Amino acid sequence: MSELRVSDYGCVSNATVYGLGESIRRAKFPMAAKTGELTADLTPGIQKIAQTRNGEGHDQWLTGVVVQFDLTLSNKAWVEVERYHFLDFVSSQSTMHRITSFDLDEAYNNYVDHRIVEIMKEKVVVYNQLKNSLTAQEQSKAELDRLYLEILYSNPAGFRLTAGMTTNYRQLKTIYAQRKAHRLPEWREFCRWIETLPHSELITGERPGRD
Repeated sequence: MSELRVSDYGCVSNATVYGLGESIRRAKFPMAAKTGELTADLTPGIQKIAQTRNGEGHDQWLTGVVVQFDLTLSNKAWVEVERYHFLDFVSSQSTMHRITSFDLDEAYNNYVDHRIVEIMKEKVVVYNQLKNSLTAQEQSKAELDRLYLEILYSNPAGFRLTAGMTTNYRQLKTIYAQRKAHRLPEWREFCRWIETLPHSELITGERPGRD
């Protein structure tokens, strides 16, 4: 399957698009008598069915255009990501495993009150000092566990994590329509990245070369 590298943009990095040409060719199957003669040329008819309204089903061929990328978002945005059934997590950073190992001065976005950041840093210092003072046999103590949970539950929504994602152009079409004017700046940035994808007009409905 052919691949197209996409430049990093904002919260998205290491992005690759797979199967664009193959999916354009296969989109022509319904009107073809001889599939071996089909090409990957994007015709007006294929573009038209890609840009039909969400839910009509004519844009099904966009599911064959697979996109993989690394995405860095705040906890607040990640909660909203989970509503999309075809935006799949490959792997992600984990607060459950590593919350006391992050550089907290870098981990939070600019909207987190600096006083909260300082509180979190203090809690992590207390936890790590206690952990380092205990032997391996002692580290199941209830106080250590309590402190760790306190850090997890106190962590603000502006904490950023990176995850590897897999999705497709059809799901991105839905996301773009729903999130391009969203209140969270991360969603707007993500939608601007979508506009940089090869043949993004299939997703956005816009004509290539627009102002």
